[in-house]
Amino acid sequence: MASNPPFSPPSIPAAPLDIQWSGLTHVGRVRKNNEDTFLALTGDAHEIRFLGKIGRSSLAKADFVFAVSDGMGGAKSGEFASRIAVDRITRLFPRAFRRSPEGQHASFTDLFGELFAAIHGDLLKLGFSYEECAGMGATLTLCWFTRERMYFGHVGDSRLYRLPAAGDLVQLTHDDSHVGWLRRQGTLTEREARSHPRRNALQQALGAGHQFVDPHLGVVEFHAGDQFLICSDGLVDGLWDRQLDEILRTPPPPDSTASPAQRLVEQAVENSGRDNTTAVVVELLAP
Repeated sequence: MASNPPFSPPSIPAAPLDIQWSGLTHVGRVRKNNEDTFLALTGDAHEIRFLGKIGRSSLAKADFVFAVSDGMGGAKSGEFASRIAVDRITRLFPRAFRRSPEGQHASFTDLFGELFAAIHGDLLKLGFSYEECAGMGATLTLCWFTRERMYFGHVGDSRLYRLPAAGDLVQLTHDDSHVGWLRRQGTLTEREARSHPRRNALQQALGAGHQFVDPHLGVVEFHAGDQFLICSDGLVDGLWDRQLDEILRTPPPPDSTASPAQRLVEQAVENSGRDNTTAVVVELLAP
């Protein structure tokens, strides 16, 4: 008579992590208006809520969305363009929050494709319809945090970095420029890329007269202690990658009330300040 296999108790799912965030945007020391915009919101099947600049919550019952957009164009059309980008996100994501968790991984490419196409179409239409909006465009880097994964979409030269709890800082997105391509090929060093005369010439952006856009999409599993940084190009104009790593990894002094985003932005503006400067920092923590 065959013996029964040994009893194996069912595995207990890991408790959902907490998510902590901070965000800040600064006009810089040269520009007169701020064309950067950042977004922080949370949602479930019932509602979406805008978040403050600083906070902490749980991934147990809701998803979280963070984004940075850098507008471009004459007069104040760049500022308008980045606002259009984040406004579209708030109108399209409620549908995503209502989908079952099982379907998120399969459907996020469709959702992000629809979202980026809609923003691109809106900006092109305004650019063709109004003289003061001609050439209006925007970058967009968007992160969607669910219970176990982070989905991202990106167009332009705003950036998404990941700083693992144990490991080096990694840029997850690629700059949509020829200089960015040369940097990825190893042809240029970080120092050479930062001083290249065409470092700000984008090959792809939302609107800005581009006929098509092909967003960079990705998915990342995260762990307690991981940090993610979403930023505009003004931040990396003032801070080298090693400085980003150092500031994110080093705890602030005990008497400091500055958030991680504030420490990054203030240091970048002090070092450069030639452009609008924006940072959103997200950290995953054990509950």
